[in-house]
Amino acid sequence: MAGDGEEALAAFVALHGAALRASRVPTQYWESLSRKLRGEVFDAGDYFGIMQVEEVDEEEEVDEEMEEQLKKKPNPGNGPCFKVIVTNENGLQASNPDSVFLVDHAWTYRAEHARQQLRRVPGLLHRMANLMGVHFHGEVPDEGSIEQVLQEMWKYNQTYQLSQGTAEEKVPVWYIMDEFGSRIQHSDQPSFAAAPLFYMPQQIAYTVLWPLRDLETGDEVTRDYAYGETDRLIRKCVLLPWVPAEVLDVNCFTPEPPDEHYQAILAENKEKLPVAIKPPVYAKDKVFKVFTDIQQVLNNLTHPRFVFTDNEGEADILYNFSHFKDYRKLSEERPEVMVNQFPCENLLTVKDCLASIARRAGGPDGPRWLPRTFNLQTELPQFISYFQQRERRGEDNHWICKPWNLARSLDTHITNNLNSIIRHRESSPKVVCKYIEEPVLFEREDVGPVKFDVRYVVLLRSARPLQLYSYDVFWLRFSNRAFSLDDLDDYEKHFTVMNYAPGVTLKQVHCEDFIPLFEKQYPEYPWTTVQASIFKAFAELFQAASSKPAPLGICDYPSSRAIYAIDLMLKWDTSRDGKRIMQPQILEVNFNPDCDRACQYHPTFFNDVFSTLFLDETDNCHVTRIV
Repeated sequence: MAGDGEEALAAFVALHGAALRASRVPTQYWESLSRKLRGEVFDAGDYFGIMQVEEVDEEEEVDEEMEEQLKKKPNPGNGPCFKVIVTNENGLQASNPDSVFLVDHAWTYRAEHARQQLRRVPGLLHRMANLMGVHFHGEVPDEGSIEQVLQEMWKYNQTYQLSQGTAEEKVPVWYIMDEFGSRIQHSDQPSFAAAPLFYMPQQIAYTVLWPLRDLETGDEVTRDYAYGETDRLIRKCVLLPWVPAEVLDVNCFTPEPPDEHYQAILAENKEKLPVAIKPPVYAKDKVFKVFTDIQQVLNNLTHPRFVFTDNEGEADILYNFSHFKDYRKLSEERPEVMVNQFPCENLLTVKDCLASIARRAGGPDGPRWLPRTFNLQTELPQFISYFQQRERRGEDNHWICKPWNLARSLDTHITNNLNSIIRHRESSPKVVCKYIEEPVLFEREDVGPVKFDVRYVVLLRSARPLQLYSYDVFWLRFSNRAFSLDDLDDYEKHFTVMNYAPGVTLKQVHCEDFIPLFEKQYPEYPWTTVQASIFKAFAELFQAASSKPAPLGICDYPSSRAIYAIDLMLKWDTSRDGKRIMQPQILEVNFNPDCDRACQYHPTFFNDVFSTLFLDETDNCHVTRIV
C-alpha cells in the first residue's frame, strides 16, 4: 500500500509541483493535499466555524481597538459581518502534515459572462446575494440586484489563469470561494495562507488553505488580501476595496520610466541587438529571394523582382510571422539580408511601452492623440489618485482595462468601478486607459449612431532617418448597437471587433464608400482634414519611438523594414482656440497584421508593400509618404 501512496504522490507532484512551489505551499502538506484531492475530502468543518460579528450601535461607546476592527471589515455597510474561527478543541498545529484544507468554489466564470450567468443560472444570484449581503428576496433575478452583485463581487473575487491552450482559453478565470472561504477576513498579520490550485485529473480548481502558525481554539482564521506585497503605499492601494482610503496626496503625473526599465524589457525579451553595419547597396535590377512562412505573402506577392525560396540560408529577405530575436548574429554573418522587423519594435506594439514612449511627445499626461494611460503594475497609486481627483471634480470616470499584449479585445473590460480596476491588476499585466466617453459616431441606417474604429497600415522603411508611409486604403469596423455610456459589458455596443465573435453581424463598408457618407453626416469636417490630423499623430508617434537609441527606442538597423496596423478612433475635443475638433485617439499598434481583407479587395497590396519597403520605389504604388 505504501508503494501505491508513493506512486500517487510522485504523479501528483509531477503534475502540480510547479504550481505548488509558485504558490509557496510547504512541501510537508503535499502528501496530505494529494490524498484529500483524490478522495475529495473537505474536512475544514471539523476544525473551523463561521461566526457572525454583531454590529455596534453608533450611540454605544466603542473602544479604539473595536473601532479599528470595524474599519477593517471587508464588506462595510453591507449587512452582517462574519469571521472564521478555529473550533477544534485541540486547536491546530502548523507542523501537522494534515493541517492543509480544500476550499470549494461557489462560482467560477470569466468577467464578460458574469451578468448573463447571474440572470440564467438557477439559484446563483440568490447564493451570491446572500454571500455578499445584497438584499434579494425575489425568485426572478432583477437587474438592480444583479448590478449590486456585479459591483460587490470585486471584494470576493479571486483569479487564476491557465498556462496552456488558445488565447481565448488563457483569458483569466475569476472565482468566488464558498461561504466558508469567502468569510475569511483580511489581516496584515495573517494566520493562514491560501492559493488556488487547478487539479488536473478532475479539471477543477480548488483553493488550498494552510496555517502559518499554531492556533488555539477560538483564534481567528485570517489571510493577507495583499499577499506578497511589501511596499506600504502599494499595499494601501491594493487593499482599497476592503479598506477605503484616499490617495489624493500622491502626484498623479507619470513621467517616462528610467532607462533601466527599457534595459529590463530587452533582457526579458531575450533580444540581441545588431552590431553597426553599413546600409547595403543592391544592383538596380536585382531580383530578391524571399523566405517567408506567411501564406498571404506566398499567395499574393507577384512582383517580378521578388521570387520565393524554401532555403532560408540563400534568402535576401526574411519575412517571418514570428518575432525575430538574434539580430546580432544576423548583422555579423549576413548584414545584407533584409528582415521584416525592427529590433525593439515592441516599444510600439506592447500597450504599456506605447504609453511610455508616447510621453516623449506629450509630457507626463501623454500626447492628445493617446488616451490617458496608466500601467497598473507600476503606476497604481498615480492612477488611483487621478481617479479620485476626477471623482471629486464630478468628471467622467469610465476606464478600459487592457492586457499589455493580447489582441482582439480579449480580457478587455470597461468599468467605472475602482475596485474592479484594482482587482484586474491581479489577473495579468494590464494598462488602464481613459475610456472615450464622447466618441465621434457613425450613423448606421439599421441601428443608429454607433462607435467605429479605423485601421491604417503603415510601412516603416527606415527608423533613422525616419521614412514612414501609409497605405492609401484604410479599414473600418463598427459596433452593432447604438452607443450610450451604459451597459458596459454589452460587447456589441462598446466594441468594434466583430470578425472573431461567433454568430455576430459584421458590418463592412469600404473606405471609398465611407468617406462620402461620413462627410454627409459631418459636412464641416472633410475627411482630408481628419486624415491630415491622423497622419500628424502617426508622425509624432514614430518620431518619439525612434528619437532615442535602442533599447530606449526602435533600433535604426539599416536592414530592417516593417509593416504595422494602427487602430484608432476619433473623439470630440476642443482645440486651444476653443473650436470643436475631431481628435484622433491611437488605440494600439499591431505587428504583422492580418492582411486578408487587404489582399482580397486590393490584389496588388503586397506588391506595393514590397516595392515600397525593399526596392524604395513608390511610383504607381498605393502609398502616401507621412515622414
